[in-house]
Amino acid sequence: MGMRRRGQELERAILKAAQDELLESGYAGLTMERVAKRAGTNKNALYRRWPHRAALGVAAYAELAAAHTVIPDTGSLRGDVLALLRAANDHWSSPLGEILRGLLSAAGDDPELLSVLHARVSGGDSGAGMWQAVLRRAGIEVTPRVATVAMGLLRNEFVTRGTPNVPDDVLVEIVDEVYLPLVTGHLPGGAVRGRSSPAASAQER
Repeated sequence: MGMRRRGQELERAILKAAQDELLESGYAGLTMERVAKRAGTNKNALYRRWPHRAALGVAAYAELAAAHTVIPDTGSLRGDVLALLRAANDHWSSPLGEILRGLLSAAGDDPELLSVLHARVSGGDSGAGMWQAVLRRAGIEVTPRVATVAMGLLRNEFVTRGTPNVPDDVLVEIVDEVYLPLVTGHLPGGAVRGRSSPAASAQER
């Protein structure tokens, strides 16, 4: 008989089992019983670490999403933020995105769990750390709320349009007409927010 797994070894086995279940059956098919059986343990071991299946689902999904996270480096701020938004759009349209939507729905009545989900999810979704890293590379420091404005607009497109994928021209509009002006203070055409552009100043004079 093999030695009983404990601590981190057991936790890793449970998370791996939960990830496999999510990928095979989605969040709707995730149960504590099936995860325990796949991990070769009992449900009590799961409940000692995660109070319910939504909490376990969040932990498992967060690691799956992180594994697909790549911070782009295109050589320009616009290229980087557009690449991030395109990756998020692809993610939301993928099987992982379907898992995320199931988790968001399940966490809707649990503010604490919803907060944990938003805090832990990165890469294909709103991960403020990635957006801040890209902006910091360009010498821009903003709060997490400001850094993830583009993601909020993308989620709104999914909700209001009900489409499986947001058209690329909409992503370009979000970046060029909202996000870059917000984080840089510059409006399209080179105008500086809060100040007249050189051309406008000349006309005023």
